[in-house]
Amino acid sequence: MAETNLKDRLREGLNAARRQRDRDRTRLLSTVLADIRNKEIDVRHELDDDEVIEVLSRCVKQRNEAAEQMASRPERAEKERAEAEILKGYMPAQLEEEEIRELIARAIEAGADNIGAVMGSVVPLTKGRAEGREVNRIARKELEMRRTGS
Repeated sequence: MAETNLKDRLREGLNAARRQRDRDRTRLLSTVLADIRNKEIDVRHELDDDEVIEVLSRCVKQRNEAAEQMASRPERAEKERAEAEILKGYMPAQLEEEEIRELIARAIEAGADNIGAVMGSVVPLTKGRAEGREVNRIARKELEMRRTGS
């Protein structure tokens, strides 16, 4: 049997949420599938798993940012964080900090000597598997350590 793609897994999750009468999860997955469909219309082709992961990553990022902005409304912020966690469940496993550090070290050894060059070579390798700001934080730390010789 062929392995199901990510979009099909999202649809299956939506159908399961409907059967369980889970309104919040149904609304969340419907919204994400609509975002995917809108992206398909924009690019005029069906999205592959990597492109679906990009859409999911953007959705997770939006929910995390919304949670940060809603500090005065903790119940709403928690709902946003919970939605982000649900979506992360559909994404590939996230890279550990040590794995990110290794990718950054390889980029630096290959000649990347500034944050732009490091990010330019590492981000495509971590897409959907690590947040950009986390990669940036680690890269800055590694570059600084190499400059100071620590």
